[in-house]
Amino acid sequence: MTPTLLGICGSLRAASTNRLLMQEAVRAFGDCTFTEANLRLPLYDGDLEEQGIPSEVQALADQITAADAVVIATPEYNKNLSGVLKNALDWVSRTKGSPWRDKPVAILSAAAGRAGGERSQFSLRHCLIPFRPHLLPGPEVFIANSGAAFDDQGHLKDERAQKGLTELMQLLRSPIAR
Repeated sequence: MTPTLLGICGSLRAASTNRLLMQEAVRAFGDCTFTEANLRLPLYDGDLEEQGIPSEVQALADQITAADAVVIATPEYNKNLSGVLKNALDWVSRTKGSPWRDKPVAILSAAAGRAGGERSQFSLRHCLIPFRPHLLPGPEVFIANSGAAFDDQGHLKDERAQKGLTELMQLLRSPIAR
């Protein structure tokens, strides 16, 4: 069976280092059917919700439900997760069912600063807890000075970071094999 991996990048920018990190995670995960989530969603609004869950929000919830595992790459904006990612979490929480429940989830981050997105990972974990996913505790993958962390092919330059990412992705894959 080929596992299904959903990637969620908390940055909309095409050249985001978090998107590069997510793609590295997919390579480290190994053979899978990969889908990248679309976070170009309307801002959460209770009045809009009364008209029904937007189709793109329902599509995201369905992707989470269908995935065997999820990898989230979060940038750090003002010492927190991005508004785009928080908005997606808020919208998905309003859909029927529990898409995140018991879902294996790995979190990674790339940031320009020296902490590599540590605070954004903390805030993301805090936001995910009510949904009761199976959040992997580590190894933690923080890519500092992310603008210089990837080579021309989009691969991590740092061997230690690549080793930690590979271990995290193998741990993400292990519940699927059971």
